[in-house]
Amino acid sequence: MSLFITLEGPEGSGKTSAIKIVKERLEKEGYQIIMTREPGGTPISEQIRNVILNKENTAMDPRTEALLYAASRRQHLVEKVWPAVKEGKIVICDRYLDSSLSYQGYARGLGIDEILNVNMYATEGTYPNLTLLFDIEPEKGLARISANSNREVNRLDLEKLSFHKLVREGYLKLAELFPDRFVIIDASKPLEEVANNAFLAIKQRLVK
Repeated sequence: MSLFITLEGPEGSGKTSAIKIVKERLEKEGYQIIMTREPGGTPISEQIRNVILNKENTAMDPRTEALLYAASRRQHLVEKVWPAVKEGKIVICDRYLDSSLSYQGYARGLGIDEILNVNMYATEGTYPNLTLLFDIEPEKGLARISANSNREVNRLDLEKLSFHKLVREGYLKLAELFPDRFVIIDASKPLEEVANNAFLAIKQRLVK
C-alpha cells in the first residue's frame, strides 16, 4: 500500500529521532519504507538546501527563501517521492508543504494563502495522505538543540524566540485547517512514547 506521510514540527521537536524507531517497526511488519527529507532528498534539492540553510546567507529575502523551498520541493517530488509512491511504497518525508506555510507563510508574514498558491503550482496539488505534527513549546525545542552538540545548526535555528513561537502558532492553525490529514503528537514526552504514538497514528491510517 502506497502512502505519502510527512513529519512537521518546530525546531528541536525530535521528529527525526522518533521516526527512525517507527521506520524499523514498520519494516519489521513488511512495509517498504522510503525515508527522505526537505529541503533536500535528491542531489539537486540538496544543493538548494545548502543555499537556504547556509548561516552566511543572512541577506536572503523571505520571498526568495519561499521560492527556493518550492523549487527544491518540486525536484524532490519528481525524482523521489512520486516514483516511490507509484511503486507502492510508503514515503516518510521529514518536512514538506506545511513547513513553508508555517515558516514563510505565517512566521515570516508572507501569507499562508500566498505560499500555498506557489506550492500548489510547484507540487501540482500534491498533499500528503497523513501529516504528523510533533508539537513542542519553542523554549523546550531550542534547549534540546543547544544540548545536542551533534545536531546541525542552520540559519533558521538562529532566529529569535519570537519567530519560533510564530512557527508553532502557524502549525497549530494548519492542523485546524486540515484536520483530515493532521495528527498532533505531543513531542515533549519521552522519545519512546513519542515514537509509539507516531507509529499508532500511521498504522491507523494504513488500515483505513
